[in-house]
Amino acid sequence: MMRKIVIDARELRTSTGRYVERLLHYLQQIDNENSYTVLLYPKDFDGWNPTNRKFHKLSCPYKEFTFSEQIGLLYQLKKLKPNLVHFSMIQQPILYPGHVVTTMHDLTTARFDNPSKNKLVFRFKQIVYKFVIKVVATKSKKIITPSEYVKDDLAKYARINSRKITVTYESSDEIEGDPLVIDELVNKKFIMFVGRPNPHKNLYRLVDAFVELKKTNPELLLVLAGKKDALFKKIAKWVEDKNIVGVIFTGFVSDNQLKWLYQNTAGYVFPSLSEGFGLPGLEAMRHGAPVISSNATCLPEIYGDAAIYFDPLDISDMVAKIDSIINNKQRSDSYVAKGYERIKNYSWKKMAQETLNVYKEALNKN
Repeated sequence: MMRKIVIDARELRTSTGRYVERLLHYLQQIDNENSYTVLLYPKDFDGWNPTNRKFHKLSCPYKEFTFSEQIGLLYQLKKLKPNLVHFSMIQQPILYPGHVVTTMHDLTTARFDNPSKNKLVFRFKQIVYKFVIKVVATKSKKIITPSEYVKDDLAKYARINSRKITVTYESSDEIEGDPLVIDELVNKKFIMFVGRPNPHKNLYRLVDAFVELKKTNPELLLVLAGKKDALFKKIAKWVEDKNIVGVIFTGFVSDNQLKWLYQNTAGYVFPSLSEGFGLPGLEAMRHGAPVISSNATCLPEIYGDAAIYFDPLDISDMVAKIDSIINNKQRSDSYVAKGYERIKNYSWKKMAQETLNVYKEALNKN
């Protein structure tokens, strides 16, 4: 029996949008029974087009964490009269009465500040966010998380039965096309990090560890890749003020430049204090980089024996683990091989099929 399903894809072009983009891609391959409406921000409307005639897109101008979301999106959903709505993020109209599946990626925003935002405004939004987490966790028919760690964390935090939570592991993709050389790094030995420099990413400790590594590895460079936003500029100023030599801020890198970085780095270092899945490490493994990771939250669950781990609060431990990879080719090659094996456990198509199963379970609940 055909059901009308709405998927909230407003985060399609955000840092976590890969999840909903891949979900939509594979749902269109595996589900020819249900009818889907995909909600997109107006700015993203022309950038995504369905490939399955049962998928339709609809402009949704209501920004998350706003009153317009609570009122305008609520009204839009009531007009659509779907059998099920899948919110791909926590933010949603809390008064929507219909059947809901919610994906909760992690609880990082509830636990860490964001110094790039106005402190008072962010604190107020954080209080609201914590409230919304608990309301949404209670009212959703089913919840999806990307790891067992987040499942257990959410169940305790929101005081809900873990049986309503389903884990659907995410995956990584091979970057298409040839790698694009970054000239200033050719024939250089470097470790790297790519991503947003939010406080929980723990980059200041990574830089401190790099300073220690330089004492015995004077030729080593630290590459921090990512758009030069206010937080990256703050770190760059701190590095400059401390006269630290050898930290390279690349700014934005294209996918093909990133592919080259992964293929040529002595080690991908992921010092994060909090993750829901840890996609960058899997992406690094897929492209042949040895992964040196924090042992925090979900990361050991996701990377298994394919990464070497350190305590992210212990700089000396971080130094020792990085050094053990970048100066031991046999060990490095071993972890690269383990990485290639590890990524075989993850599939976006499998994630989409598991999500479709969750929809069916939610639709069958009273």
